[in-house]
Amino acid sequence: MSAVEIVAIGASWGGLAAIERVLGALPADFAAPVVIAQHRRRGVDGGLADLLGGHCELQVCEAEDKQALEPGRVLLAPPDYHLLVEPGAVALSVDEPVHYSRPSIDVLLRSAADAYGDGAVGVVLTGANDDGASGLAQIVARGGTAIVQDPESAERREMPDAALAAAPAAHVLAIEQIGRTLAGLAVTAQRARS
Repeated sequence: MSAVEIVAIGASWGGLAAIERVLGALPADFAAPVVIAQHRRRGVDGGLADLLGGHCELQVCEAEDKQALEPGRVLLAPPDYHLLVEPGAVALSVDEPVHYSRPSIDVLLRSAADAYGDGAVGVVLTGANDDGASGLAQIVARGGTAIVQDPESAERREMPDAALAAAPAAHVLAIEQIGRTLAGLAVTAQRARS
């Protein structure tokens, strides 16, 4: 198994509760950085990082341009910015919205695939459009791991359904299984490196 070098998560409608559950299952010593694109409106304050941080053992903060990626740290795309993954760091962009969204999940996942190839894990959670589908397909094409929330357990199933249509080899998991699975992947990859 390839080392898990980055976990990229995308969510939209209903995403707050889903992200809380995923992050809440990750241990404090989680061995990979986590980056998240949650669709948010422009002008929304930065309280999401504090809210999510109160539900998990990891450090959660809004990403800053050129911020370093660190194991066990969660970086959130700020409202009205795309979050892109580069080797070892993230970048922020105000390029045009994708699927009417900035941040765009596709932008995040594609950049994670480009930067980390088979070391990338992409996760698509609940949402009401198809953002994230082509990005998840790119993670699979580069040899990475794809995880999709079971559409039956999603508040809105359109995004998980679109992701599965684009990346049919993705692991389909109930929301309560996703965090545990990510933790297991990171531990397995860490043991393989030792």
